Formats: sequence, C-alpha cells, structure tokens
Amino acid sequence: MIYFIPSWYHGNEYKENEQYFFARRTVTEFDDTVKQVQMFNRNKIMDYKILNLSYSPNFRHFLHRQSVFHAPYWSCFDAIQEIKRKQIDILSFHDLMWPEHTEFVYTQFCIIAYVNNQKYAEIQFGEDGNMIEVFLFQSEIMVRKNIYDDRGFLSATIVYDSETPVYKQYLNENGVWKICQFYEDGHIEVNPDNQFYLINNKRVKFVDIKYTTMDSLIEEVFSTYLDEMTDSTDIFCLAMHTLHHDLLENLFTQRKTILSFYQNRMELFEDAELKSLIRSTNYCIVDSKHKIRPLEKYAEKILPIVDITPFDTRADFGISQQLTVQNILVPIDSIEQSKLESLIVLFAEYFEKNETARVHFFTRNANWDRIDSVLNFVRDVLKVNGLDERLARKEEQFKAEFDLDEDEKVPIKFFVDQCVDELSISKCIREQRIMVDVTTQPDLYLQISCISSAIPQIVSFRTQYVHNGNNGFIVEDVSEIPRCLTYYLDNITNWNKCVIYSYELSKEYNTASLIRKWKGVMKQVEQD
Repeated sequence: MIYFIPSWYHGNEYKENEQYFFARRTVTEFDDTVKQVQMFNRNKIMDYKILNLSYSPNFRHFLHRQSVFHAPYWSCFDAIQEIKRKQIDILSFHDLMWPEHTEFVYTQFCIIAYVNNQKYAEIQFGEDGNMIEVFLFQSEIMVRKNIYDDRGFLSATIVYDSETPVYKQYLNENGVWKICQFYEDGHIEVNPDNQFYLINNKRVKFVDIKYTTMDSLIEEVFSTYLDEMTDSTDIFCLAMHTLHHDLLENLFTQRKTILSFYQNRMELFEDAELKSLIRSTNYCIVDSKHKIRPLEKYAEKILPIVDITPFDTRADFGISQQLTVQNILVPIDSIEQSKLESLIVLFAEYFEKNETARVHFFTRNANWDRIDSVLNFVRDVLKVNGLDERLARKEEQFKAEFDLDEDEKVPIKFFVDQCVDELSISKCIREQRIMVDVTTQPDLYLQISCISSAIPQIVSFRTQYVHNGNNGFIVEDVSEIPRCLTYYLDNITNWNKCVIYSYELSKEYNTASLIRKWKGVMKQVEQD
C-alpha cells in the first residue's frame, strides 16, 4: 500500500484552509498530493490512503471539492480527539441551545443573534452552506469562538480575553476537552481525566500530560499509528513542507519513501538535517527537470529522481480563434519592476501595429485592490513615457450614453485577470492567443495549460515545456518579444504549426504518460 502525507496546512499551522462562503479564495487548494490522490483514485494503480496531520474539521468538504470524496484517510486529530464518525451530518444553528427571546438577523454575510437588543452571537458558514464557526459576545466584545465539524458536532472552542485568544480546547464528539493549546507559549496540556488517543479503535495513553509544542504531540500519535498500522513493505509519499519536515525526518529515515518537491518548496529548505532524509529516500519526484540538479547539489549526491508534473495535459484548444481580438497573457507576480515597465511600453507601441491585440496581466494575488494597483501602475508608466493613459483605464460596468463615442476612439488595451484557483485559470487560458512569461519563476500550471490549449509561449526561463521555435520562443531580452509576437499573431500558418506541435508534445504529459512514470517509480521502490 502507498500512503500519501500531504502538506494541507494554513501557512505554518497544523490546520485547514477552510474559509467563509463570501470570502475570495486567497490560496489555491490544488497541489501535488491532490493530483496524486486523484490519479490513484481514478486509475486503481495501487491501494492507497491519505495520512492527514492537519486539524481539519471540514475535511470531507475539501475531499469533495477535489473530486475524491470517497478517498480512504486517517486523521491525526481524529485520533487525538477520539472521533469515530466518518459520515457528514447536517447541523443547523437552530439545533444549538440559545437563550430565550433570541432574535436572528440575516445579513448578506452571516447570521447575527441578538438577546435583549445586544449582540450575542455571529454565525459563519462555509462554501457549501455548512455552519463552520460561531462567535460569542459579551457587551459587544468577543469572548469565545466555537468551531464545528462537518460531521455534526462541536470540534473545538477558543477562549478570548479582551478579544485576544488565550487557549484553544479540542473536544471529542461528546464535548469533553481532550487537549488544550495555550497561545502565549504554544504548549499543550492533555486532559488528566481523559489521557487517551485512538489508534485502530483502541485507546492508547499519552506518554506525557504536557507537551511543549504541537509538533511533539503529533509526532507521538503519528509514530504510534505507523508502528501499529503499517509494515516494512508499505511506501510513503511525503509532500515536502517546512512545517513538518523535521517530524518526517525523525519518523521516515528507515522507511520506504518517495519525496515530492512541488513548485517552490525546494527553495524553502535551509535545514542541514533534512539531508539525511533526502539521502536515505528511495525516490524523489520533482515537477520539472530543471529542479533535478539543484536538489542533487543540496543533497551532495546523485539521487534517484524523476520529473512528474502534477498537471496532466488535455486537448482543449480554447476559443481564441473565435474572438475578434488577440489576447496576450502576461504573468506578473514574480516579475522585476523594471522589466514590467519595459513590457508596458513595448506593448503600447505594438498596439499601433496590431489593433486587435490586447494584454491580459495575469496574477494569482487575491488582494481586493490588486486589479486597481496594477492598472494604476500601468497608467503611471504610460504617462511617464508620453503614451495614452486611457489604454489602461478600468472597465466600467455601467456607462452613460454620452461616453460611448469617446470610449470607442480609445479602446482599453490593458486588462488584469485575477485568478487564484485552477478552475478560473483554465477559463482564462481558453481565451488567450499567446503567452508572454518573462518572470524569474515560471508558473508550471500555466505552461502545461498552454500546451493543452495549443497556445504559443514566449518565455525567458528555459524549461522542458517550451521547445524553442516549435511551441514558442525562448528570449534573452524583452526587446525580442515584438518579433515573436509578429511571428505568431500575424501569420496563421505559424500559429497552426504551434497547434500541431503542442498536440504531439501533450502526449508526453497526458494521464497515461504520468501513470507509466508512477508505475516505474513504484516498481523501483518496491525492489529496494
């Protein structure tokens, strides 16, 4: 069996990323483990199980969003809290005990409970309409936050003093606290009257009554699970992450492991002790070939490494040919300011040669003012260089009739596409004619999506996904970009050649190809 240990954390905390239904998602939920679980779930490659170390009271909703609702899993916090339930259950706020004469006021974002005209509680809901948190107030000051599990019970409670969190209690299904985490120094205390956690429906006593950190408590419970429930033939696929890499180093040096390095995780490691885990691993998986050499340099030895992209290609040629404009996608999140300024001027001048061209600045930054700040910057650059600022004015949802003539004279040429999750990115990509990525950290998902949609790519960073002169160009300076744009946007023959080449290239990264690579890795690990 293969066990997947994900890095589904909220920053550097052992908790989920669940958020309120009205909040814009600030981080994507998709990562290497999500894709790996999807692949093993759909293609029956091998028996698998997820080992989740994060506190995740809404874990079932997360699995549903990733289309792996029935994936088998073990939760470390379920073991700590002695929770046996597996099925989602409906819990309404009406089922809670409220004081007499409580009045509920329904707002656009939450439900507020008033008692004797004073704010008593605030009820918050998740993306699926499930109750996830209830804030309790005294004299308009928050004194407690209750966190609810999607299986229909109170999971944890946080007590506040002057709106500052003091401690957090994790509860069992009957509302009895199991462990208490204090925010001042982070130490954990175990309920002396209930000193047990659950492994395979058997109660195991905690070694200590007090732990200095959450890591040490999780390590004890996780270690017991590994000893009791796994054997020497099992394989563990570890998603590398700074939060848990010390814990993994302690527990997995002597086990069969596959280390998964995804996006920028490799650059996060500065701990020399991690080298022992990397050196002892059976296999390393990276998402791009250009990461193989840096990883071997860090480990100071030749490693068994294979590049397996977490994103598979799918033939979806988009709708750019059906549009009357030619959209140019330009990622900007990790671009140098001087280079962005040069691009803005370059595109403004290119618009004079190609009236149908439009630039779409692509950003994963979810800040509410991100679009305005980018457009303001573009206008400032245009103004300084004596160019028309109106090329980057913001689209108005409602326009007065007397403004229509003026707008038609100077059409908007600069747009900002704010995409966080992969669904919105895919929708954006389908409308693009070409991508220009001169950032220092290329977005792997964008490059794979461009292959799937047969979109030419002009890049400055050499990767295996752009073959110079075939499905795009690799440029050393931004001054080369106009020539590349002309090559693809002014000549449909060249663009069609890219479509054909991208279709053939996509076969190297489709689901069948990824499965073959995974089977090769599994066979090698099993033989070690």
